[in-house]
Amino acid sequence: MPLPEGLPTRRQVLAGTGFTLAAGLLGHQPAEAAAVPTLGEYDVVVVGSGAAGMTAALTAAKRGLSCVVVEKAPTYGGSAARSGAGIWVPNNEVLLAAGVPDTPQKATAYLAAVVGGSVPAARQQAYLANGPAMISFVIRNSPLRFRWMEGYSDYYPELPGGLPNGRSIEPDQLDGNVLGPELANLNPPYLATPAGMVVFGADYKWLALSLVNAKGLAVATAALARGTRAALLGQKPLTMGQALAGGLRAGLMSANVPVWLNTPLVDLNVEGGAVTGVVVQRNGAQGLLKARRGVIVGSGGFEHNAAMRAQYQRQPIGTQWSVGAKENTGDGHRAGQRAGAALDLMEDAWWGPAIPTPGSPYFCLAERTLPGGLIINQAGQRYVNEAAPYGDVVHVMYDRDPANPCIPSWLVVDQNYRNRYLFADIAPALPLPDSWYQSGAVVRNWSLDGLATAIGVPATALKATVAKFNGFARSGQDTDFRRGDSAYDHYYTDPAVIPNSCLAPLWAAPYYAFKIVPGDLGTKGGMRTDARARVLRPDGSVITGLYAAGNASAAVMGHSYAGAGSTIGPAMTFGYVAANDIADHPAR
Repeated sequence: MPLPEGLPTRRQVLAGTGFTLAAGLLGHQPAEAAAVPTLGEYDVVVVGSGAAGMTAALTAAKRGLSCVVVEKAPTYGGSAARSGAGIWVPNNEVLLAAGVPDTPQKATAYLAAVVGGSVPAARQQAYLANGPAMISFVIRNSPLRFRWMEGYSDYYPELPGGLPNGRSIEPDQLDGNVLGPELANLNPPYLATPAGMVVFGADYKWLALSLVNAKGLAVATAALARGTRAALLGQKPLTMGQALAGGLRAGLMSANVPVWLNTPLVDLNVEGGAVTGVVVQRNGAQGLLKARRGVIVGSGGFEHNAAMRAQYQRQPIGTQWSVGAKENTGDGHRAGQRAGAALDLMEDAWWGPAIPTPGSPYFCLAERTLPGGLIINQAGQRYVNEAAPYGDVVHVMYDRDPANPCIPSWLVVDQNYRNRYLFADIAPALPLPDSWYQSGAVVRNWSLDGLATAIGVPATALKATVAKFNGFARSGQDTDFRRGDSAYDHYYTDPAVIPNSCLAPLWAAPYYAFKIVPGDLGTKGGMRTDARARVLRPDGSVITGLYAAGNASAAVMGHSYAGAGSTIGPAMTFGYVAANDIADHPAR
């Protein structure tokens, strides 16, 4: 029987109760400054040692401000260290030196088209104006160098200002020896690179094709050669997120900025309506770190806080489906709220289809785009362009008619696909781990009828879907979902497959179905900030002394995603903006 209008649903009651309990256990009333000992006083206190926090701290130090970074985890780097470390910052010096035909006008038009009115134009412009300067600053004040990810298209290249060849950059190879003992404290990667190889993010497109494509074989050979050379030279090569986090940490070491690990944020210290420091837990006791000029919160998202996800986001949702750093439980969000901050975009995340493999989910990029695979819902039907930007795919998963649920979905492939392409880190034709089958992450059967029965979808529908898809593959035209129409669709595909490199028929038994759930790289909602990265109250007024960047702040990308690196690029940029704003405005 439906509830009377105006009463909360059972889900809302449970979610609210769960959040209230979590707040009672994990949060508390702001600590009195006099009640805890003072651990130190700095111009700037930075919370979080991810890309946002370390860029902010490096900027503050180079602007002549004393600074400390406090980090909840026993490692530094956060989600950035785990990532591929693509960075989407238009018009930076790396792109222009590579001959990328970018202009401020193109970037402005493109970002406006992608983001729309969900983010104030002033914030969009602050990002575009400061991003290139941030990249140049990092290059000049750390051992980091960057490479253009040539060919990695903007996610909507057909929009005004979009670039089919892409604007994303990534860190170049870094020798971990520059970190000395601090290398041991670097947060490990989400996926380890193959032993003996030095692999860049842009290489994975080709490594997936290394058995069926000459360039793929050449890229794999080059990666092995780089690994061999590094070993001969006694180097400890770092790439992707490991290089980014390691390079920023090396910059902080050179600038004499301390990073306190195992030091979680307890609360913000507020005096007279202004944030004047942070209370942290250190060595088993609470203490106050005073901030003369400002606090910059870069503490990451809330992807591993089940109560917050239940409160703000749609079901089904799971903390176990996120690849974000496990320490990201919304500490900065809750402290900001207690200080009066408004929150935005809390319902959204940096989504992507994921396979719930044991131990850690696998975030699907190439696997759902390579020819010879299709995604179906629980009615056995396709419902989306599988090669679309990953955030869009999950938005569709949630938005579709609940009569034909898309959570979980299934990625269906055949043995021909498995014989040709790398899957996660499993070489072509090699068996998938037994644990994947035992957990239900993947199902295999020698017929489509048997596969349908095993995954609980109508066999007639699945066979009809595959037959229709095979027809699209032969003609090269996906008239249902237009897979292959966008340049972005062709990034993770097989150039040898014609007439459409995104599409190939399924014909070779056995068949496989991989369970697909709404995974994420982290949550997207956080404290509302202005163009200067200052945290705002619901009425639009500024909370003096409080800044936020990265996933602790509401994303400048709004509900969309401009290109590879649209998480890290803004995180670093607004960390840079925040520190510069503090330096430029000495009076509180």
